[in-house]
Amino acid sequence: MTTAGTAGPRDWRTPAVVLAAGAAVLAVSLGIRHSFGLFLAPMSQEHGWTREVFSFAIALQNLVWGATQPFAGRLADRYGAGKVVLGGAALYVAGLLLMAQAQSGTALALSAGLLIGVGLSGPSFAVVFGAVARSTPPERRSMAMGVAMAVGSLGQFAMLPGALSAIDAFGPAATLLAMAALGAAMLPLSAPLFEKGSGGGAAARPLREVLSEAFSHRGFWLLSLGFFVCGFHVAFIATHLPAYLVDKGLSARTGATVLALVGLFNIFGSYISGWLGGRTSKPGILVGIYLLRGAVLTAFVLAPVTEWSAYLFGAAMGFLWLSTVAPTNGTVAAVFGVSNLAMLGGIVFFFHQVGAFVGGWLGGRLYVTTGSYDVVWALSIALAVLAGVLNVPVREVPVARIPAAEAGEA
Repeated sequence: MTTAGTAGPRDWRTPAVVLAAGAAVLAVSLGIRHSFGLFLAPMSQEHGWTREVFSFAIALQNLVWGATQPFAGRLADRYGAGKVVLGGAALYVAGLLLMAQAQSGTALALSAGLLIGVGLSGPSFAVVFGAVARSTPPERRSMAMGVAMAVGSLGQFAMLPGALSAIDAFGPAATLLAMAALGAAMLPLSAPLFEKGSGGGAAARPLREVLSEAFSHRGFWLLSLGFFVCGFHVAFIATHLPAYLVDKGLSARTGATVLALVGLFNIFGSYISGWLGGRTSKPGILVGIYLLRGAVLTAFVLAPVTEWSAYLFGAAMGFLWLSTVAPTNGTVAAVFGVSNLAMLGGIVFFFHQVGAFVGGWLGGRLYVTTGSYDVVWALSIALAVLAGVLNVPVREVPVARIPAAEAGEA
């Protein structure tokens, strides 16, 4: 691997190429993943499942994704991101194909939950950000991550209308098959992410030493706990909001439009958070994002549910949706360097996915037991405030071993 921001002789994998390929991978990967909430109602009705069956499969997916992400990150740090993206994308596509054939809750859990969950750890932002950070000068890393996340958000926005139309016209199984075909595009897109040699020299330091350094750092734990809340919000809203709006008398297309607005405004939120991350405190950005989430959630719950209130909620929440990703990973890079960023970012992401498991599953469970989502909305608001408070003490001070040139403005 060449030094950040430079390319070797005749090396076509320039920082711009790596960024473009990584962003395209995220657009496909996250775009497909963002549409799964649209399948809850039609697949449940078609197979006679309760909402908890589908919710559990998606919650399991989030948990498996999070559990395998640190391992995928370690492999990417040592052997290059491209191989990990390629393998993960192949598993992702296989999971979509099997999900289309699922006739039971067990089959759905194994395909949508287990297989897609493992597959998602490859073409994920933890792995892609590692490659982008290693190829980008320190002063441009935060912006590069913001751009990658913004393009990934564009995929989320573009996927939803087409997915809903396909479900209405051809059914969920055929739509999942079409998504599998689209997911196959990630295979050739992994080529520019094949880094020369190891991903970033992660093999130079023993794994135990890397983990000991991170686990003894208070800021690492605070970031991780804050990211748990982010995952809770994202999974609960993405999985249950369409059904919640239908319960309130709105159409399924309204729910899809709201999720599309989330994806659209996430483009701007991700870009701006990345831009701000190069100019001000990234933990401070996180504090603001989580507190604003709490305010948006409170306003949505207290206001009458109409099409326009739902659209405003989608736009506002979308602006705050994955805008946490660039400053969170940027802070990890600033404190610990980029050599092990995919793995350490993967560990932080594991907490995100534990939160996603709780949010996705608990939404379905409490709906079955109480007949509404009221308790989960209240819990979401309380957690947003907690996450804001947790990020207040976090500082972007590099650990002693990190040269200033590597930490930079990560």
